[in-house]
Amino acid sequence: MNVDHEVKVLVEEIHRLGTKNADGQTSVTFGTLFHDDRCANIFEALVGTLRAAKRKNIVNYEGEMLLQGGHDNVNIVLLQQ
Repeated sequence: MNVDHEVKVLVEEIHRLGTKNADGQTSVTFGTLFHDDRCANIFEALVGTLRAAKRKNIVNYEGEMLLQGGHDNVNIVLLQQ
């Protein structure tokens, strides 16, 4: 998969797993994405795909790099529906 396609699939997975926040934006925790079996099978490098999506202003989250365990509760917010 190329990066643009992976980011598109990531957006679909955030919609599938996430919930609407008070601002009407869809959000999901990193841990939910990371531990989801479907996401594990789709993404070879979930963290890299998230970073690419953040650079393209498609998602936002605190920090630069998310690591399993320590960042499981970090919210990933979808900026573009």
